[in-house]
Amino acid sequence: MAALLIVTLAGLAVHTRVKWPAPPSLASLRDAARAYDVRILRDRWGVPHIHGRTDAATAFGLGYAHAEDDWPTLERVVLMSRGHLAAHDGAQAAMGDYLVHLFRVRETVAARYETDLSAATRALLDGYAAGLNLWAGEHPEAVRAGVLPVTGQDIVAGFVFRVPFFFGLDRELAALVEPAEPAAASRAAPPPATATAAAIRRTGLALRAGLPEAALGSNAIAVAPARAPDGHTRLLVNSHQPYEGPVAWYEVRLKSDEGWDAIGATFPGAPVMLHGANRHLGWAHTVNKPDLVDAFKLIVDDPAEPERLRFDGRWVALDRRTVTLRIGLAPGFAWPVTRDVLWSPAHDAPVIETPSGFYAIRHAAQGAIGQVEQWLAMNKARDLDAWMAAMARNQIPSFNTVYADGQGNIAFVYNARVPARASGWPWRGVLPGDLSTVAWRSVRGFDAVPRLVNPAAGYVVSANHSPLDVTDAPDNLAAETLDPTLGVERGMTNRALRARALYGGAAPISRAAFIANKFDTRYAAGSAPVRLVVSLLNGTLPDTADNARKRWVLEHWNANAEADNPSAALVLLTALKALDDSSGNGRVVRDPVAALHEAADELMRHHGRLDVPWGTVMRLDRGRVDEALSGGPDTLRALYGGDTLDPDGRLRASVGDSYILVADWAADGTLRVDTVHQYGAAVHDPASPHYDDQARLFAAETLKPMALDLETVAARATRDYRPGADR
Repeated sequence: MAALLIVTLAGLAVHTRVKWPAPPSLASLRDAARAYDVRILRDRWGVPHIHGRTDAATAFGLGYAHAEDDWPTLERVVLMSRGHLAAHDGAQAAMGDYLVHLFRVRETVAARYETDLSAATRALLDGYAAGLNLWAGEHPEAVRAGVLPVTGQDIVAGFVFRVPFFFGLDRELAALVEPAEPAAASRAAPPPATATAAAIRRTGLALRAGLPEAALGSNAIAVAPARAPDGHTRLLVNSHQPYEGPVAWYEVRLKSDEGWDAIGATFPGAPVMLHGANRHLGWAHTVNKPDLVDAFKLIVDDPAEPERLRFDGRWVALDRRTVTLRIGLAPGFAWPVTRDVLWSPAHDAPVIETPSGFYAIRHAAQGAIGQVEQWLAMNKARDLDAWMAAMARNQIPSFNTVYADGQGNIAFVYNARVPARASGWPWRGVLPGDLSTVAWRSVRGFDAVPRLVNPAAGYVVSANHSPLDVTDAPDNLAAETLDPTLGVERGMTNRALRARALYGGAAPISRAAFIANKFDTRYAAGSAPVRLVVSLLNGTLPDTADNARKRWVLEHWNANAEADNPSAALVLLTALKALDDSSGNGRVVRDPVAALHEAADELMRHHGRLDVPWGTVMRLDRGRVDEALSGGPDTLRALYGGDTLDPDGRLRASVGDSYILVADWAADGTLRVDTVHQYGAAVHDPASPHYDDQARLFAAETLKPMALDLETVAARATRDYRPGADR
């Protein structure tokens, strides 16, 4: 028996051991690095200012610098893009790996890499990958098996896989599988342990680093010279992101001798500036929610083992492939799980099985691999026409975008890869999968995208709200100009309501007012928290002795979220528990009275009172910094920290206001840039002074000036080095 057990265990060890390719030698990585002439200057905040002879060399420097500051996250992004994350992280990552295979991410990139991307873009991607590889080769103890070498295709695959989750791919997939687990999984079903709506939602959360879709929000505001007393043009870059993870902002300055000169922020795994400014212009993104995903209900020949689907009155073969998912058991060991994945050639889309049948799923970003190339063109544009030409590449599938430049132009673009859909079908619902007239295969051009340039009101605002209300009437876009199949959002967030109140009309907007408005903490009369309090006070909350103190706190709320506000803690905890997103479109998803009682009980248990100052609850807790914060859910000073107090009675800000940039062009085109990051440059090194050195600035709502002249930066640099040189 013992011998049998030993043989069995040995067989299992052989079966589950993962044989990763040997990593390249450090000597070979250093040889590759010598091709890139780049200098990295770290300023007093540890922010890298990177100057390369070529764009590819600058990207190499970015890869190296970012690896210095956040290798663990970069490594996870690479593994995720390959569909290999579960081999290291276990079953919780298996759904993400499955979706990489289901949507043929790697196959798409491999097939299009040489044809759809220019040689210059491929060189830039190779440079970025070489920077990651060099740092990792120098620090083998920090690198997991099978990661090296990182390639340019890995970087592109990360974009192809991640971006659709910003416009709701996980939401649409989860809705299809919501009813229940499949009664009897076929070979085409996802792994049983992860084939649930919850697993898909967790995957979406993981890709957004824990940021719920309801909290996806950002502010982008541009003000033209006509509204500024000093004749300046100003742009606010203010995306709301998680404070750590694969979509947390990394601050950087990028400059090459080939015309690349941008300052702003990027994500782990992104070799270009995702938003920010160059000396001539700048742009900021916010999440929008066009309808870019469609589900087509299929008629298959055999539900137990489908091989064909009905299409235009004939049977069309499905493409079936077997993939292997590796589920990590221990370092170096993973259980191999094989599953079939189906593809509909008729729809050029993957097929999933659900309790209600088989569906082809198509989204507007499928087949697009040029996101990096488009962002680089935006980085290097020098005027409005060149920037719009970059946007016309139509490779970035979503995101509102606000623009401003040193010539006084401002603009708003409701960016989307608009599907070429036929009219007359209910595109928000499930569609018939047997008709070629419904199964769209292409997208419309950039001319289909709603945009607004230089409105007479002199400002544009994007705060995740209706694109029909981004400036003063009558300058706004008309509803009839929108493609009816695009399904644009029509509601107003609190941030939009407040921005319209602050910028609407004709009053001048000074620089001080522009920055102060960014940190506004008030809730508008039409916002969800205000409506919730009104409903509680007007009859929903029984007027009893037990509720008297709660009513008093609610009655004295001034619709604000200042740190010293004594009513905000009870109000906002209640709103967070009762509303789906605490925004102007917030739906009541839980009994408000029950939510109020729960919030009150938490405050009493932890603080012994209901009128706890909001800043006692809402904190920025990072390293040596523990500061009170003003702001809250869906304020222009947006902060999120969960809906339940931590064991010590506090909420720690982890999502929302993060990297902030103000670009300010004088009348002569001279650019001034001020920024702040919620933490600092050294994301994963608590021993570094840059782990938390911007946190107090962030808590105090203070921006730091950023030098744009490299000689000035060099004179004060804390580090000045050339990775890959003289090694």
